[in-house]
Amino acid sequence: MLNKKKISRHTNLTAEQFANLGDGTVAYVKQILSEKAAQLFPQADGLKPGLRLFALLGADGSPILLTDSKDVAIANAWEQELEMVSVH
Repeated sequence: MLNKKKISRHTNLTAEQFANLGDGTVAYVKQILSEKAAQLFPQADGLKPGLRLFALLGADGSPILLTDSKDVAIANAWEQELEMVSVH
């Protein structure tokens, strides 16, 4: 019979360490409407309302790229050697 032991490792991170986790190495793609785009990308102000766009965001939520193509966002992450993660 197998002995199934649960192994748990806890690391205590400070708030600052947690905030910097994945900084500059991890990113995710988020679908947003053009109305929200200006909040993340001020230079995108004035976009036609109702457009579905894709934002490439850093691990901390910082904006990297705004595009109308999910594939372009992912390709840009690869070009920048960012590790893509799924956020639900």
